[in-house]
Amino acid sequence: MSSLSNIEPLTTRYDPATGILSGGRLIERRLADLRGCFHDLAAFERTLEQGNPLVYSVTAVEPADGEGDLHYGLGVIQPGAVGIEYFLTKGHLHTWRDAAEVYIGITGEGVMLLEDEATGEARMLGLRPHDVVYVPGHTAHRTVNTGQEPLVYLGVCPARAGHDYGTMQRRNFSHVVIKSDVGPQLVRRP
Repeated sequence: MSSLSNIEPLTTRYDPATGILSGGRLIERRLADLRGCFHDLAAFERTLEQGNPLVYSVTAVEPADGEGDLHYGLGVIQPGAVGIEYFLTKGHLHTWRDAAEVYIGITGEGVMLLEDEATGEARMLGLRPHDVVYVPGHTAHRTVNTGQEPLVYLGVCPARAGHDYGTMQRRNFSHVVIKSDVGPQLVRRP
């Protein structure tokens, strides 16, 4: 059972210049960390030869781990692409599969790629300023920056949700988000 005296911090501040939450744990993912996430392996290797840029960062704030507690994180995905695929996050399922999550768009333009774990059904939902995306339990999710500036968003989930990156690393998402003449398109992974 949590009490006000044993939860730190109760407040944090978001720095719009850095995209970092005060008091949080900073996680950075560079292009090399995303090996296997992009469908075009040759384009990935060509892009990596040009450098190993920061693709995204998340500042995780985990004030407590009690039954009703929440964890949250501020994500920042840089603009860019590997071939015709936009920069993206690794994507994950929750270790506690029933756990849902909410994403709130702050700045930039992007989409959420959602994939039902049981059926494989995939959906692409917009994530822009003021958009709120609800990710149901048993749903793999990945965030994609489809714009020309950093995509900044806040994610909130139950403290016990956990992150299962391994399942999606092994089987990957069945769909990818690509650039096209009409904007971002969701297509089946080749």
